[in-house]
Amino acid sequence: MNTPKLLTIAVVSAGLAFGATAQGGGKKHHEEQEISSSDVPAAVQQAADKEASGSKIVRWEKEGTNYEAVIEKDGKQWGYRFDASGKLLKKHDESKEKGEKAEKY
Repeated sequence: MNTPKLLTIAVVSAGLAFGATAQGGGKKHHEEQEISSSDVPAAVQQAADKEASGSKIVRWEKEGTNYEAVIEKDGKQWGYRFDASGKLLKKHDESKEKGEKAEKY
């Protein structure tokens, strides 16, 4: 092999390795976006209202194709994640969201 080909292979390999590292090494990337309640499907809003049962929905977030209602209950904020049809996927303590495993519902 000549030097330019070897150099090209090394550069491409390094780029691929860096790309995998930049993407979190294959780990699920946690990216949520705060949205307005008017952007939430009716089925999701109804399911969240049922879970809130009189408590306040503080904010809505969208993560991928799923929706999360952050509900304040007893002075604590809980995240309720729903799919677009309103099916509850999981519930977690918002204060533990960063860096700790979320509680599965």
